Amino acid sequence: MQLINLWTKTSGTWLNVAAIIFGTACGILLQGKLPPAMQTVITQAVGLIILFLGQTMASSLLLVKTKLGIDGTVIALVALVMGGLLGEWWRIETRMNAIAENLKILLRQLLQHFLGNDSKFSEGFVSASLLFCIGPMAILGSLNNGLLGDRTILSLKSLLDGITSVAFASSLGIGVGFSALPLLIYQGSLSLLAGLLSQGLGDPAQAMPVILTTGLGGLLLFGLGLNLLEIAKVPIAAFLPSLILAPVFWWLINLL
Repeated sequence: MQLINLWTKTSGTWLNVAAIIFGTACGILLQGKLPPAMQTVITQAVGLIILFLGQTMASSLLLVKTKLGIDGTVIALVALVMGGLLGEWWRIETRMNAIAENLKILLRQLLQHFLGNDSKFSEGFVSASLLFCIGPMAILGSLNNGLLGDRTILSLKSLLDGITSVAFASSLGIGVGFSALPLLIYQGSLSLLAGLLSQGLGDPAQAMPVILTTGLGGLLLFGLGLNLLEIAKVPIAAFLPSLILAPVFWWLINLL
């Protein structure tokens, strides 16, 4: 029973791992034969689906109830504004990019120390690891998978990562495939942590804080879809504090 429960909460991550490995294998075989135009079309198709999924998830905000009758969309708006302001004040997006660059340099140095001058393997592993692990879809998808057992977001991320793996591996080689290991540790840990937190909520699918967080995550996902389609440039990372603030606001309102 525990094994089934573990699989339910981490299934999206395992699917993501499989997509990266399969994409890497295809990329090595294709060796750059996939035209950039085709990659763009596939990415745009995924972007459209992400818009739809984000809108569908965001509609759950209408189900949020409070003792004072305050609508879930109002709580989400306040959380987004406050979270966005905090995110910009803390410069989360800038800091995440800086951390990614520093990690890239550190990991490349470590790999070159152990592998010598195999810079192609190092570049493939480091670039792919950071691209696949650092981003809102990894966070939102892992939380959704762990809380509700829903791997929809991670399934879409798997498709995107698989396509990216084909492009990366065709030029950078097998190092791209090894990025599946840090992704497994990172996303799997997030999902398991979310699963542990959900145990104190009764039925997570009916818990108002989870419904509120899911709806807010849908709004962020919608913004990510806009970014993929190059319609707008939404600083998704800056809004991540709102995922914590929204349940806190709901809790405070119900204390009144």
